[in-house]
Amino acid sequence: MISLRLLVPPLLIVAGALTGCTSGGSSSSVTVVQPGRPGETGQVVPLDEIEQPSTGHTAADVRFMQGMIRHHAQALEMTGLVAGRAKSTSLPRLAKRIDVSQRDEMDLMVRWLRDRMERVPGADSGHDHGGGELMPGMLTDAQLTELRGAKGEQFDRLFYQYMIQHHTGALQMVERLYAEKGGLEPEIDQFATHVDSDQRIEIARMRQLLDAL
Repeated sequence: MISLRLLVPPLLIVAGALTGCTSGGSSSSVTVVQPGRPGETGQVVPLDEIEQPSTGHTAADVRFMQGMIRHHAQALEMTGLVAGRAKSTSLPRLAKRIDVSQRDEMDLMVRWLRDRMERVPGADSGHDHGGGELMPGMLTDAQLTELRGAKGEQFDRLFYQYMIQHHTGALQMVERLYAEKGGLEPEIDQFATHVDSDQRIEIARMRQLLDAL
């Protein structure tokens, strides 16, 4: 499926161009609404300044997909701890949703990288570029150890807190992708937009569940 953000501007351009032709105005006097990327608002720009999408992937796209595979792997490690530790009935249902969606997304990311002859990373490292600082939102070894050792309501509380931290980091990775001029390839744009919206929904739900404890 092609991203709606990449479909809308051309349609608006056509409408604007027809309006300009019928009114006798030049294309430079025609303005269009260019939708923003995740976290950004749309803006009105002159027709001759509209950004045209690129059809090729970039190094930023590759870094995003490779990093998000490792990021998702830790989320799956966290959901794998729920059985036998959680107290509430709401947490296992949420964890199952996260588990299923992120496994599907990992399959997509692996396929995307292989189709473009790019390296598929192992899922055992949460560090940027193979070392250095942890990627945004990643739990430290100490936090993972604390989560593994918790049970009952304490586990529920820690899980929500740490998964909110983890999801927030994924949103930061999406922001970084676009800041580095990535996300212009239609499939990358669609995937990053999906990650952004899906994780925001889950963050809102986890905050509700955390407040209810």
